Amino acid sequence: MLLHRKKTPCKASNISTLKTAFYFTELNKKKIINDPIYGFITIHHDLVFDCIQLPEFQRLRRIKQLGLTSLVYPGAQHTRFQHVIGAMHLMYTAVKTLRTKDVEISQEEEVGVLLAILLHDIGHGPFSHSLENSILTNVHHEDISSELMYRINTKMNGKLDLAISIFENKYHRPFLHQLVSSQLDMDRLDYLRRDSFYTGVSEGTVGIERIIQMLNVKNEQLIVDQKGIYSVEKFLMARRFMYWQVYLHKTSIAADCILLGALSRAKELMSNGKKLFSSPFLHYFLSQNFSKSALKEDEVIRNFCELDDNDIISALKVWQYAEDITLSQLCKMILQRDLLKIEISETPFTENYIQTKKIEVAHKLGIDHSDCDYFVTTGKLSNKAYSADGNPLKIGMKDGTLKELSETSEIYNLTTNQKPQIKYFITSFK
Repeated sequence: MLLHRKKTPCKASNISTLKTAFYFTELNKKKIINDPIYGFITIHHDLVFDCIQLPEFQRLRRIKQLGLTSLVYPGAQHTRFQHVIGAMHLMYTAVKTLRTKDVEISQEEEVGVLLAILLHDIGHGPFSHSLENSILTNVHHEDISSELMYRINTKMNGKLDLAISIFENKYHRPFLHQLVSSQLDMDRLDYLRRDSFYTGVSEGTVGIERIIQMLNVKNEQLIVDQKGIYSVEKFLMARRFMYWQVYLHKTSIAADCILLGALSRAKELMSNGKKLFSSPFLHYFLSQNFSKSALKEDEVIRNFCELDDNDIISALKVWQYAEDITLSQLCKMILQRDLLKIEISETPFTENYIQTKKIEVAHKLGIDHSDCDYFVTTGKLSNKAYSADGNPLKIGMKDGTLKELSETSEIYNLTTNQKPQIKYFITSFK
């Protein structure tokens, strides 16, 4: 971030002023951020800058956007901070574009929607989605983001009222929320371009500028002009490819399972009275169980806002030498990148096959059969390019009518009755 200060020279004749200071310095909040994807990004509003400076927001610098995906793609070291700054930049571009098409957006609405996209990920925990629902049981990052926005709003005397209303889709102009969260929002446009750039997976590259230029509003709903159909189709296909090649990459899934297992094992040991090293913030969550209702407690939020990737990595480095074989082995797997084997299948694995794998693990490590669940895990992966349910993409046809995307697209798997592609996985020792 480049800092600029506005300097006002004092008149030489004003002796008293010269004794006080040679320059009167005033902080200029119109900062410029040099982003590797978009170039120079300007912070246009003081309130936006104030929110970026919040400790709760600066924490996002210490949380990786793609969790443990860097074990697959070494370049994937970018953070949530970079992502939300980029999404905010795209939002500003979208607002400018819509205004050129005679869509009235007030200055207050502009600030509100910029803050909504800027703060939409503020509730992410360590390693982003990798540990979601583990630090707080059955609590999604959107729930924490919403709670943090309310708390920040209180500290800022209600200046985030409009941003929260847009974020929660309670504002009377739904297209503003759709720019924040929909099947073609600024969040997705940025993370596809950014994740593609840092992983080197070129299939995720999409024409963001073209898509934004094709956005429009009709009846207060976000639509895409007909001539932008092909760009949207490419975006949806790129998202599908990125899910299989990056977000649902089998090695990354295996690493996530190991990390979740390590934290779960540590929590189990601590509940049985075992003392384990951890930062006070991580210890707070490992030593207790919390659910969604706990978000109203100041102490819970205060400790959560101190958690980042560093707490987890520091713990893993110490736990790899733990007396408990299960915990030690799980931590070494991540730190040394000696990961579990993962098998992918079009059909669920049988119970006999699962039990066979557990017996192999118990024999190899010399652990109880009950502890093999930390190494032999099963689950399913779901990927769907587009869903017409809930909030379908609308295409503004040249004759003035609106059509749902699946009615106009020539891509076979964008039909309304298409089901998500499901694959099943099991992890075990190599």
